[in-house]
Amino acid sequence: MRILAIDPGSVRLGLALSDPSGTIAQPLSVLSRRSEAEDLKALVDLVARHDIAAIVIGLPRTMNGRLETAAQEAQAFGARVAQATGRPVAYWDERLTTVAAERYLIEQGKRRSKRRQEVDRMAATLLLQGYLDYQRGRGPGG
Repeated sequence: MRILAIDPGSVRLGLALSDPSGTIAQPLSVLSRRSEAEDLKALVDLVARHDIAAIVIGLPRTMNGRLETAAQEAQAFGARVAQATGRPVAYWDERLTTVAAERYLIEQGKRRSKRRQEVDRMAATLLLQGYLDYQRGRGPGG
């Protein structure tokens, strides 16, 4: 049962995929956004190609936990993804995943130009791993 994670941005979608057991998250790719129809078609193709059972979308909360415009846009996008793919969509708090991904890539010595491409994939991977750990009872409160 593979799970696809999407870190939605206005320019790119960071994508990560779980292993078949739903235990380990791994970076997949970055999808440069075009039109909504093209983005959804690309996601439908990914879901079919990787036999995805469910999708997790990063929910950008403010630091005090509120859902503002970006989070509402992520939820609306998630509803369209669910409708297009026919797969259940869950949301996961993505606060600080981009910051953590950026730090990790800096520690790895990635140049700034390379980091821009990698940070979305890494952020999606971190949010998916957090979701998987929580689902398996190893995350916060678990």
